[in-house]
Amino acid sequence: MSDNTTTTGATVHLDRIGQIAISVSDLERSKEFYGETLGLRFLFDAGPMAFYQCGETRFMIGAGNEQTVAPGGTILYFRVDDLDAVHASLAAQDVYFLVEPHFVAKMPDHDLWMAFLKDPDGYTIGLMSEVPRGATQAGN
Repeated sequence: MSDNTTTTGATVHLDRIGQIAISVSDLERSKEFYGETLGLRFLFDAGPMAFYQCGETRFMIGAGNEQTVAPGGTILYFRVDDLDAVHASLAAQDVYFLVEPHFVAKMPDHDLWMAFLKDPDGYTIGLMSEVPRGATQAGN
């Protein structure tokens, strides 16, 4: 058994995501958005799919149709170090933000800040920043 899964009796414990996939309506437009606008590292194309590396997780976008492209419930959350800078850079590229950077919660050793934007197919993307105490974000 790999060290990525463990069993306790009949219970399986999965603790790392290897890949996330979404269906998109326009593969080229989405490749530009995820690769150029958001800066994900392109890995390879495979037919009507494109693969990117995002930290330890591979992210796949694949050409879909009206039955498979139904955004709404899926949210991808990306960790960023400087939420203000990322927000300013994306806003300058005319990326639509649903929610501007804002304080979410006071954690034991940091403050959690988030902002939300939409990709070309309407999927919500969350940007999250864990700001150590003493550092600041916009509005703080």
